Amino acid sequence: QVQLVESGGGLVQAGGSLRLSCAASGRSFSSIAMGWFRQAPGKEREFVAAISWNPSSAIYTDSVKGRFTISRDNAKNTVYLQMNSLKPEDTAVYYCATYRGPISVGSFGSWGQGTQVTVSS
Repeated sequence: QVQLVESGGGLVQAGGSLRLSCAASGRSFSSIAMGWFRQAPGKEREFVAAISWNPSSAIYTDSVKGRFTISRDNAKNTVYLQMNSLKPEDTAVYYCATYRGPISVGSFGSWGQGTQVTVSS
């Protein structure tokens, strides 16, 4: 089982940037696909971005394309989410998760505890 700890959230003005980190421990990280999700108050958790074990393969939800970048450093067992040009609608608790198998299957293993991102207008 992989344990995940997110960090890097905070309060930022619209147009600003934040970088979220998700540190993994407990087992081999380099062969696991990783994802970022978010949940705004009163809404369901939604997919944000995912990256396969091959770092060049990443996918994004349409609302963050061109603004967010997911990356991973297997030597540090860490996945990142660089968020630029933030909008108030990006306000949410952000979670990272491991995938069980390919991203397309949508089966998840571990979840982190979440980190709050608040974007003021």
